[in-house]
Amino acid sequence: MTIQQVLLLLLLWMWLPHSCHTEMLFRRTPDLRPKSFGGRASGNDGKAIHRQKRGWMWNQFFLLEEYTGSDYQYVGKLHSDQDKGDGSLKYILSGDGAGTLFIIDEKTGDIHATRRIDREEKAFYTLRAQAINRRTLRPVEPESEFVIKIHDINDNEPTFPEEIYTASVPEMSVVGTSVVQVTATDADDPSYGNSARIIYSILQGQPYFSVEPETGIIRTALPNMNRENREQYQVVIQAKDMGGQMGGLSGTTTVNITLTDVNDNPPRFPQSTVHLRIPESSPVGTAIGSVKATDADTGKNAEVEYRIIDGDGTDMFDIVTQKDTQEGIITVRKPLDYETRRLYTLKVEAENTHVDPRFYYLGPFKDTTIVKISVEDVDEPPVFSRSSYLFEVHEDIELGTIIGTVMARDPDSASSPIRFSLDRHTDLDRIFNIHSGNGSIYTSKPLDREISQWHNLSVIAAEINNPKDTTRVPVYVRILDVNDNAPQFAVFYDTFVCENARAGQLIQTISAVDKDDPLGGQKFFFSLAAVNPNFTVQDNEDNTARILTRRNGFSRHEISTYLLPVVISDNDYPIQSSTGTLTIRVCACDSRGNMQSCSAEALLLPAGLSTGALVAILLCIIILLVIVVLFAALKRQRKKEPLILSKEDIRDNIVSYNDEGGGEEDTQAFDIGTLRNPAAIEDKKLRRDIIPETLFVPRRTPSAPDNTDVRDFINQRLKEHDTDPSAPPYDSLATYAYEGNDSIAESLSSLESGTTEGDQNYDYLREWGPRFNKLAEMYGGGESDKDTS
Repeated sequence: MTIQQVLLLLLLWMWLPHSCHTEMLFRRTPDLRPKSFGGRASGNDGKAIHRQKRGWMWNQFFLLEEYTGSDYQYVGKLHSDQDKGDGSLKYILSGDGAGTLFIIDEKTGDIHATRRIDREEKAFYTLRAQAINRRTLRPVEPESEFVIKIHDINDNEPTFPEEIYTASVPEMSVVGTSVVQVTATDADDPSYGNSARIIYSILQGQPYFSVEPETGIIRTALPNMNRENREQYQVVIQAKDMGGQMGGLSGTTTVNITLTDVNDNPPRFPQSTVHLRIPESSPVGTAIGSVKATDADTGKNAEVEYRIIDGDGTDMFDIVTQKDTQEGIITVRKPLDYETRRLYTLKVEAENTHVDPRFYYLGPFKDTTIVKISVEDVDEPPVFSRSSYLFEVHEDIELGTIIGTVMARDPDSASSPIRFSLDRHTDLDRIFNIHSGNGSIYTSKPLDREISQWHNLSVIAAEINNPKDTTRVPVYVRILDVNDNAPQFAVFYDTFVCENARAGQLIQTISAVDKDDPLGGQKFFFSLAAVNPNFTVQDNEDNTARILTRRNGFSRHEISTYLLPVVISDNDYPIQSSTGTLTIRVCACDSRGNMQSCSAEALLLPAGLSTGALVAILLCIIILLVIVVLFAALKRQRKKEPLILSKEDIRDNIVSYNDEGGGEEDTQAFDIGTLRNPAAIEDKKLRRDIIPETLFVPRRTPSAPDNTDVRDFINQRLKEHDTDPSAPPYDSLATYAYEGNDSIAESLSSLESGTTEGDQNYDYLREWGPRFNKLAEMYGGGESDKDTS
């Protein structure tokens, strides 16, 4: 028989239930402590085995858990040495489970378990036993405490805290790299046998992963596992107790393992050559297209940086990396021209930005491709020879003189003819014009530098075949000065001379201005138009001059004012000169030369009113007089306001007669009874209290007969108005207060009937229908009552 078979038989024997018989002997001693205890157990052969037990070993019983028998499970037996077997003693059990889980035969002291016990619920029970006299109920032995221990059996399988685990490990990891550790627990007693000894094994996931039997650590089992080939793995781990031997219980769990990415793949362009097209009119910064290198990695390991490393268009194009799409966007760097170059070739490189040094041997981690860019021809607008033009011209040139020419060409290969024009918004006065064929700009109006020194024009060039495609260029025209303005006095001078002035005395300093602007600066010369015996001019040669007296003493009674013509000339070519007249008043001065008073004539001259002012004052007076006359005329006029303000207004109108009459005392006013009773109409009499306003006598109309109906009355009146020459020439509203003739039924008023003294018969009311029955009963009934009374 092998060792394994022996161990198996021993294990089976341990699982089998065995009865345990124990006797505990109690003996009275003066110190109430048991001196010796006897335990008796029955073996398999049925013979009693006697042994002497130590005093501290008697108080433990052992019981196997999970008893499956139909009878109560026997635990042990208590016996006191005072028990004579005559039934005079009674055994009492108390403590954990006493009376429910554990019961004792009070006569024999046998202890039994009433149901199955699970050690995982409770591993031991503490109870107390005592023997008492059945008649006196007095204890014959002191109470003793003992423990029932539950022996474990392997009835619980290992369990994992998680049903599914999630773990990850970098791809390309070396063999033995730790992935994750899983741990199972067993509720059985780890100190008793191998029930709680767990061994781990892998059921699914080989040959990629392995697990350590004792620790449950999962490790990689294959080298160079590539995420790009397979990313997810499912591993099933088994935990088995009894040291993993046959018959042990087991539990499993699932571990989902993901291979995380490392940068072990370089970027690759799917095409070795990429073709792109772009119109030559595309502005700088326009995106032409994109290139993209694929990388099997993910995340930052797949990030790529693009650059142009070679080609004949490195200065014409740029490439920008788009981070979100990992594309290289090619853009225009400089303006393109189809006529200059039609094809560009670029060499673009894509390189990983995060390279793992461990995988340099898999490199290089970059790739290149060729990008060919074709420039497409478009109908471009004309191009001027300059970005702007500056022309200078003298202000005295003749009309039609060409001041300059602008030049433009069609950059397209067709070379279409160009048509020039001026933007009139920049030349509102139409001083210039341009020849549409050759771009020559010439004057159409005289130039004047003193009015405008600069003219900023805008010339438009357009192809004749495509006039919508235009180009503009600024043209700056500077007007050069010509000496065409004579100098004049700078200000108006109010000059006076004292009566007591002496010869050679300064009375005024004059200066001049000139609108022209010569290159050498302004230079003026002052002189008298003729020799003057009273005054003279002395040129200071600094564009100023002094006015001096030539004699002593002046009299304002003789001559109150002197006029002195002064000639001012410049030194430019051609020389321009003008004559300005100074008005010199003679005034009385004090000893210091301060003016005190001048003659009345001299004072009135500058203060006098001009002819224009006098005319304006006269016109104002005439206007005021006209307004006063018109106002007075309107007050005297008593013209009646016309009924219709406009001759073209032919709409219906309501004529309002604001005649309130003279009250009750006015017997000559309008009698409204004539409308109520046409028979009473008489000849219209003129009122005596007001002035008649009509210029003709209204036509007399015959009165309506007594039996005339209202409709006939109105038709008659309408016909009369249509044939009446005095009626207004437009539609009007005429109101006739005519109620018609009296009713044959006369009045139905109860008030009026009550005032009559004669008898009235109301029987005719019944003939009018059922609606008048009630009224007939009221009036008819009243008469009958009156008669009966």
